[in-house]
Amino acid sequence: MKLIKTKSFELAVITRGNENSKRLVIALPGRLDTKDYACFPRHLEYLANKGFFSVSFDPPGTWESPGPIELFTTTNYIKAVNELIEYFGNKPTFLIGHSRGGTVAILAGASNSNVIGFAPIMATFGPADAPTPEDLQTGSKISYRDLPPGNKKTNEQKKFVLPINFFKDSEQYDVLSVLKNSTKPKLLIYGTRDEFTTPERAKEVFKAILEPKMTHELDTDHDYRYHPAIIDEVNKVLGQFLDKYLV
Repeated sequence: MKLIKTKSFELAVITRGNENSKRLVIALPGRLDTKDYACFPRHLEYLANKGFFSVSFDPPGTWESPGPIELFTTTNYIKAVNELIEYFGNKPTFLIGHSRGGTVAILAGASNSNVIGFAPIMATFGPADAPTPEDLQTGSKISYRDLPPGNKKTNEQKKFVLPINFFKDSEQYDVLSVLKNSTKPKLLIYGTRDEFTTPERAKEVFKAILEPKMTHELDTDHDYRYHPAIIDEVNKVLGQFLDKYLV
């Protein structure tokens, strides 16, 4: 892990490959997840071998990225992605992301001219799930996450007290509309047992989006990082997508 300073944030990053590579990939963790979960180093290694300089990072205000948790919003997550792309020289960039990270990959990928394609993995296609009445009363939502490497459920977990503003901020983004109107190559990966986006919903979204596009079904639950064979399957599909659309 190292810290880099973009225009607005200090970000904790892990990298693989040659920083002088002509192309960049950024892997985006899900909500309150970390770059150090087992899936991300393996994706970075695989994509570095495909010729990308590969980067993942902890979103602003989470895990090893300094600052208060209030920094963690969809707006700042998108901003951090854009600033990282600029920091590394505005290279042709491929974005991948899991869950809420996949949502951010869509939003940042569709709008940033340096992004040449994006792959949301079990993304959510709407605003963040609504807080409960109790959350609204306290002004925050308490969440717990496995400790790295996150390849299994951990008894000890990291606690986050996420301000309600995170949910309010996410409401301004029409993710599905952005995805439907993007003409960039896109790979939608969904899970048969995803607890948040059903296969039927993912297939419906895929039918509605523009070419070029590709989809793949994983026989897994939402936290595919628990399953090494599924991580390898994702890598294989990413490689097929790159060979087809981004050579």
